[in-house]
Amino acid sequence: MLRFQPPVVPNESFINFGAAIAQHAAGQGDKTALIVDGREVSWRDFGAMVAQVAGKLRAEGVGKGGFVATLGENSLEHVVIYCATLAAGACNVPLPVSATPEALVRMVSDSGAAMLFASPGQMAVAEGLGAPRLMDMSGLFDWASDATPAEPVDVSPDDLFDIIYSSGTTGLPKGILHDHRFRSRQLSRITNFGLTGEARMIISTPVYSNTTLFGMLPSIVLGATLVVMSKFNTVEFLKLSEAHKLTHAILVPVQYMRLMNEPTFGDYDLTSYACKFSTSAPLAAPLIAKVMERWPGNLVEVYGMTEGGISTALNCGAFPDKWDTVGRAGDGVDMRVIDDQGNELPRGSFGELVGRSPSMMPAYHNLPDKTQEILWTDPEGNHFIRSGDMGRIDEDGFIHLMDRKKDMIISGGFNIYAADLEAVLRAHPDVADTAVIAVPSEAWGETPLGFVILKAGADTTAEAIRDWANAQLGKTQRLSEVVLRDDLPRSDIGKILKRDLRAPYWPAS
Repeated sequence: MLRFQPPVVPNESFINFGAAIAQHAAGQGDKTALIVDGREVSWRDFGAMVAQVAGKLRAEGVGKGGFVATLGENSLEHVVIYCATLAAGACNVPLPVSATPEALVRMVSDSGAAMLFASPGQMAVAEGLGAPRLMDMSGLFDWASDATPAEPVDVSPDDLFDIIYSSGTTGLPKGILHDHRFRSRQLSRITNFGLTGEARMIISTPVYSNTTLFGMLPSIVLGATLVVMSKFNTVEFLKLSEAHKLTHAILVPVQYMRLMNEPTFGDYDLTSYACKFSTSAPLAAPLIAKVMERWPGNLVEVYGMTEGGISTALNCGAFPDKWDTVGRAGDGVDMRVIDDQGNELPRGSFGELVGRSPSMMPAYHNLPDKTQEILWTDPEGNHFIRSGDMGRIDEDGFIHLMDRKKDMIISGGFNIYAADLEAVLRAHPDVADTAVIAVPSEAWGETPLGFVILKAGADTTAEAIRDWANAQLGKTQRLSEVVLRDDLPRSDIGKILKRDLRAPYWPAS
């Protein structure tokens, strides 16, 4: 089976996340580890919770080679079960609550998870997913109360850490495998910007998002204080920031947009902030300017893939003349540009971005063909991951994103694939053809818009088709509008020209 081979890191130090939690619990017991829904949990208590739940998992036969799935909103229990799974030596499978039940069934089956922990709000969905054993996440501590606390299991760099699933509606969602080597190496990306054990980090995106894990995991392994929001709200975010003198945050662009539009933003003391991170979608230069002007501390935009390989960072404070880019490659990262035939292009050329970095997924779970599709190999035989993003690398090494090779829509920081939405629309009995594009949205950054050609004699409306499709799509995938057309622009070979469809909605750059 094909497995990506990341670069060798000389004198590499490997992190056992479960052992790190136990170490912090013993060494700084009274310090606050987590603040969730107004509850402060010390490192001593957090370590005890993780050990207790890990002991119960081991008693239930879940250890190395096992998989534990979760389906729920952010909560203390969710963070504990995630960490306890690692301490037990098993692999996390955090499922996206925004996915359709049909997609979730495929994820549970594909992962082979022995147990599924669901929050009370997700239990009705979870009951139909076919998990061998379903547990109510809210009863986690009562369930584990009779177990003997477990010491963290020894793990190797090759042991699986988590599977992050895409949330497509057609076919099998891709399960992105991460091993302990991937997550251990990823730590260096964020510590380069001042994250230490003295940090106070806030997360407000779901645990199943790699954005969240990029902030959550380093905070825990470093022994910092982590503030967890169950649901993002601008005023509550600002209140927590002031009350706990937060130093770091990780947000997606639409959250920065909402914070900058919050009328009371200037009423809060945010001078404790050292650095904020943005990921999941490009930050527009005007938005960067507003954040840098109004919010103390630096701003760092991170561009990467859940699969790894691609990894850049834009230090907005250090490079104000590069705010139209997503930064440059980090330490040990090799970024290149290739054409449609897979030939490497000279610097400055426009093409598909590929990357090789210390953090690269081993493979897609159970999908060798998809793993092969995303592989690009240089003449020396080194493995690179294809981004599907079009761009160029300038003379200073900064990455300019110019288009998307895949018709991906990034709404609220979440990836939406146009092909998935088009497949649903095409299933409507009155739809002859369709195309979906991203259009600007003040609320979400981007939102999906569908163009539809009706079959001859069809008697329906655009609104009816939109509502029909949205009833079958996940919450983050829903169409904002459907537009009826007589035809769609096409190339000489019949390919729909989405660039022409997008042009009226996006200002010329």
